[in-house]
Amino acid sequence: MAFENLGDKLQNAFKDLRGRGKLSENDIDAALREVRRALLEADVNFKVAKDFIARVREKAMGEEVFGSLKPDQTVIKIVRDELTELLGGTQSRLTMSSSGMTVIMLVGLQGAGKTTTAGKLGLMLKKKGKHPLLAACDVYRPAAVRQLEVLGEQTGVPVYRMQEGADPVQIAKSAVDTARSYNKDVVILDTAGRLTIDEQLMEELRSIKGAVHPHEILLVLDSMTGQDAVTTAKAFDESLGIDGTILTKLDGDARGGAALSIKSVTGKPIKLIGVSEKLDGGLEEFHPDRMAGRILDLGDLETLIEQAQRNLDQDAMQETMERMKKGAFTLDDFLKQMRQIRRMGSFQSLLGLIPGMGKYKEQLKNVDLDGREMKHLEAIILSMTPQERCDPAVLNGSRRKRIAMGSGTHVQDVNRIIKQFMEMRKQMKKMKGMNPAKMKNAGFPGMFRK
Repeated sequence: MAFENLGDKLQNAFKDLRGRGKLSENDIDAALREVRRALLEADVNFKVAKDFIARVREKAMGEEVFGSLKPDQTVIKIVRDELTELLGGTQSRLTMSSSGMTVIMLVGLQGAGKTTTAGKLGLMLKKKGKHPLLAACDVYRPAAVRQLEVLGEQTGVPVYRMQEGADPVQIAKSAVDTARSYNKDVVILDTAGRLTIDEQLMEELRSIKGAVHPHEILLVLDSMTGQDAVTTAKAFDESLGIDGTILTKLDGDARGGAALSIKSVTGKPIKLIGVSEKLDGGLEEFHPDRMAGRILDLGDLETLIEQAQRNLDQDAMQETMERMKKGAFTLDDFLKQMRQIRRMGSFQSLLGLIPGMGKYKEQLKNVDLDGREMKHLEAIILSMTPQERCDPAVLNGSRRKRIAMGSGTHVQDVNRIIKQFMEMRKQMKKMKGMNPAKMKNAGFPGMFRK
């Protein structure tokens, strides 16, 4: 999970401050020593970490902490604000042409995930109402063109390619001309990479840049390479000039040093982040303030709401709300809701978006809505008769034994699912008096209790 190690260490650094009515300079210095250690262990650039601590200390030693009724919360707020600035301050959106076509050029080293990112970006823009075209400009890596074509087929985004041996600069120019003639409004250039930076690569990229004048040159970086990613960004910017970065594999980077260092070192913002291997939803816009909240276990409800709006079937949700209001919530409804929640992403990633859930990480680490637990849930409910799904009160011992045998599970598993459902239905009854808007915001308490 992104920033998992850093988040744990930062939260531990503030543990001794919580609940104190008064803080001394020694208290703050002790906490900041732990913060500094956490940043360095997360592979944050040394100078970046040093400057960060200096800014936090300067603000923390002011009247705003010592005059505060809750000094521990004030210190955490200062750290959150400084983390937000470190990550870029405000969101940096993609630059899109206000009239005509937008050309986006993806660059980077081999293995960073450029081609997959091109497919994800094409799908993201398509879902926003754009008409993108992917251009296969990597003529060196074996199967690079075919990989892009497969991604195009999976996402429904057309791919432009030329015959083998074609010049990458000519491919880029022809792709832009073709997009214009077919009324496409975005061209995404998937350019070649190298194992290391070399002048031949940079010269080719500069030639493509001069030929098509892209609105955005985005450097795709593997976040798991840490400070190597920051060094790569600096070299690309100095030689080519980039407008921003896309950090891939952020879901697998427990440290987060690249994300925390890149803006300070290069001056270039992170614009997009890769958060999963999925094509749909695997690429997200980067919000510095939201990420800072996640790191400090303060949650990210804005992203949670956006994911719900993007992935949940609103008509099905409304239908469920109506059934809940009538007190007719069944095991069929329960299964539908669990399937919808699963579409929003992994359970562990959703936990990171909910304020204060970090403290329950150990208890919930084995909950897996994508794996065996969800399969058991489906098998158990589908092994019931329609009558049993509507009225679990009829589920006596012999019926539960039959369901366990039919679903390939144990009676204890059946009992646990029934218990979860009954607790959830109890919560639904409490919510009957609420209007639909409030019910949506309230969510489904008890759904994930083990």
